[in-house]
This record gives sequence, C-alpha cells and structure tokens, in this order.
Amino acid sequence: MITVKEVVTRREQKEFLNFPIDLYKGNPNFVPPLWADEMKMFRPGYVYSDCCDSVFYNAYSDGRMVGRIQGIIQRAANEKNNERRVRFTRFDAIDDLEVTRALFEAVEKWAVERGMDTACGPLGYSDLEREGLLIEGFDQLSTFEEQYNAPYYQKHIEALGYTKEVDWLEFQLYGPESEETLKEQEQLAEFIMKRYKLHFGPAKNGRDFLKRYADGVFRLIDDSYDKLYGTVPFTEGMKRLMMDNFSMVISTKNIAVILDENDRVVCFGMTIPALAGALAGTRGKYTPLTLLKLLRAIRRPTAIDLCLIGVDPEYLNRGISTVFAVELMHMLADKRITHAETNLNLEDNWAILNQWKRFSHKNHKRRRAYVKKLV
Repeated sequence: MITVKEVVTRREQKEFLNFPIDLYKGNPNFVPPLWADEMKMFRPGYVYSDCCDSVFYNAYSDGRMVGRIQGIIQRAANEKNNERRVRFTRFDAIDDLEVTRALFEAVEKWAVERGMDTACGPLGYSDLEREGLLIEGFDQLSTFEEQYNAPYYQKHIEALGYTKEVDWLEFQLYGPESEETLKEQEQLAEFIMKRYKLHFGPAKNGRDFLKRYADGVFRLIDDSYDKLYGTVPFTEGMKRLMMDNFSMVISTKNIAVILDENDRVVCFGMTIPALAGALAGTRGKYTPLTLLKLLRAIRRPTAIDLCLIGVDPEYLNRGISTVFAVELMHMLADKRITHAETNLNLEDNWAILNQWKRFSHKNHKRRRAYVKKLV
C-alpha cells in the first residue's frame, strides 16, 4: 500500500532530500544539488516565501520511502500571466506508476483546494532553479544547474495526462567552427562596438563585477527574460540569493558586460566553472574532500557552464549578442577548457540558437515542461 505524507518533521525533510541521492547512487550522470542550499527551503522566511506557497510530500510503501514531490504556487508568475497554476518540481520516484500517481494526485488536490486550475512543470520557484524533465541525453553527465532523471519519468507523467508545453535544448560548445569563422566574427563584433559606441565594462574580480554591475544586470534580466517561459520578476531576496551564489565562483576571465556611451549595461554574459565533476558521486554535502574538489574546479576549470545571457531589447536586433559569442570563443581558446555547456535554451529562442551555429557544437540533451488542466 502506498502512503503519501506531507513533509513536516526534520526527519521527513532529510528523507525528502536524501531520496534522489539514494535512488541514483552509482549513476555516474547524476549530480546532486548542494544539501545546504536545499535545506533552506524548509526554513521560515525562505527567500521565496513572500511570493510562493509550497508543499512537500514523501511517498512510502511498507515503511520504505519510494518517492517525493514538491508543489509550488508561484503567485508572482500567476499574477504576471493571469493564470492559476501550480508548479510541480523535485519529483523523484521508483519505477512504479502508482507511486507517481499518488504523488501527483496529492499535489493536484492541494492546488485545486487553493483555487488552481492547471498544473505544470517541472518548474521551481523561479527560472534560477533546476527545471525541465530530461527526455534525451540520459548517458550525459548532468550539469550542476540542472537535474538528472531516469527515462521512465516521462512515461509516468504522460500516463497521468500531462502533455508537452515547451522543450529546452542543451548544447556542448567546443569553439569556433574554424579560424576563418573566428576572424569574421571578431571583425563583426568590432564593427558593432564602434557603430553603437559600446565598450566593455572593467572589473578587478568577480566581487567587483557584482558590485559595479549587479543592478544593471538584474534590470536587463527582467527586461530581456520577461516574455520567456517560466520566468518571474526578480525580488530583492532573489537578487541577494543570486549574488551570494555567484560571488564565489565567477571570474573576470569568464564574464563579459557591455556598456553604452552612458555606461548603461546593454548586454552581459556570465559563465561559471563546471562543478558537476566535483559533485558527481557525492551526497552534496561540504565534506573536506568535496570542498577540495570544488575549489579545484573553481580555480582550474576544465569546462564552463553558461549561466545567464541578457541583451537589452533595444539592441536585440543590432547583432550585439555576436560580441558575447566572440568573447565565449576566446574563453574556449584556453587549452584547459574542453567545452562549454549552454544549459537550457528554449527550442524556439532562435536569437540564442542561431548563435551556436558559429561554434563547433553538439545538441546532447533535451528537456520538457508539461502541462495539465485540473478543473
């Protein structure tokens, strides 16, 4: 018999966080989130508490935990889009459709009781969280920013009446297609910078970058991401969270910000060292060995992850993203760096997808967001 319980006690919280780590033990492609970051969700006054309601459920069979799920009512997103949606996220289960059914029914019932009429996901509190169900690329190492899942999740979710809403594509970038491509793009980037009187913003280090440009970057994210699927406006708490998360890992070698003649941020691109290799095979806790691996990955990265790219809508059709593409090509010229991971790109975001055509690249993963009417 399957029993679904709302997560309330400290023990149940630990079971919720431990379940996917135990489920994927021995899977070389699973990368856990950081335990300390995930535990913050259960604290009073969590950064998203002012704009979200959430619930957590564990599923048990004969006393053994067999699944988990979280439901989120993102009030800011619902207000922005004039919707009544609940998001499901942090779903993991054994390969048993009845376990999946019991977990989803619990979230759906909770949502309907609160006036929601649609369920969607996997989506977290915001697009800064892990999102999308992996449907292609199960033999690929997950990135630190995204979640791994088994192939049967798709079959289970679709059996419950969920259908595709959007897909994201993920790419590995290896550098420019050729030396000729690089030279052509460098010339084009130089022309664009001169034509629109643009210049790169200086910074001494990652912390200095955030101090100088954080406000402009957040403005640009809100402006350029406004119409993209699943995005929500930045709150002050989200800004502080993002700055805390990035302050230790960003380097001036792997970021670029472009300013206009009035020193206003009009384009930025941010990458971080790939942390997946340091965390794969761990439980996401700060043990001495894990800390050593993380520090090594940060100081001497062998791959980089693209985190955020933003372009002022006023400059969107002026080719300014070419300038960041060239900067990325230069980053990949570092012999230690084998490739860059793009993370999630919406399948119809041609402004981004067309940029990768200039690179030697591979589309190695696909993720999906699902939707289902509840009432």
